Amino acid sequence: MAAFDTYKDLFPHARLTRSEDGVLEVVLHTNGATLVFNGYTHEEFVELFHQIGQDARNRVVILTGAGEAFIDRIDPEGFDFFSPRGYDKIYREGKKVLANLLDIPVPVIAALNGPTTVHSEYVLLADIVIATPDTVFQDKPHFAFGIVPGDGIHSLWPEVIGSIRGRTFVLTQQILGAEEAKTLGVISEIVPRDHLLDRAREIAGRIARLPPLTASYTRVALTQKLRRVVDESVGYGLALEGISAADVARSRK
Repeated sequence: MAAFDTYKDLFPHARLTRSEDGVLEVVLHTNGATLVFNGYTHEEFVELFHQIGQDARNRVVILTGAGEAFIDRIDPEGFDFFSPRGYDKIYREGKKVLANLLDIPVPVIAALNGPTTVHSEYVLLADIVIATPDTVFQDKPHFAFGIVPGDGIHSLWPEVIGSIRGRTFVLTQQILGAEEAKTLGVISEIVPRDHLLDRAREIAGRIARLPPLTASYTRVALTQKLRRVVDESVGYGLALEGISAADVARSRK
């Protein structure tokens, strides 16, 4: 079992605090400001979610971002899409990060502080999603890099909003605003920015008062189908993403 003091300061892109009732707040950031996702955060978040899931004193998790967006920027630094060994690392991390997020055995609340256009599949594995009015969803980076969105985007969006709508979202790089996302079932509530964390903490506090096994096993029960989706689709999707990356690499020669 992980102890909070042993891992809370290990992650340079995640600020962790925990209340006395076991509500863990995880703020994703880069130097205290909005997160810039890159190859180093891709690796870091695998262990971040693993450690959170191993700590039995966590009763509820609130996942949010710093600054003006949840995740809206990506930088190629630290990624190697174009060599077999480099992509093998991305492949292994891409599977494991979603498995570790699903393995967090307590309810997860995503508190979206703005645009979520990079790795929005993380949000789709939360149990409750609260967002600000300026939150938008899009799969921005994959087609921009010329590669298949095979890291869970391809399977979780159709699962959450419906097959045709989900495929349209991916293929057209559709931008979904907060109100439309709420209508489609992606967002639970839309609240003003200055009430976002207060509302997340209010809900988390109520859940934290449940018997520990009740809250934990409810999360397990609610995510069982998503586990099957991730297990069956993400490895294959990432393999297809890797093939497309190899084709991009060849075309650049």
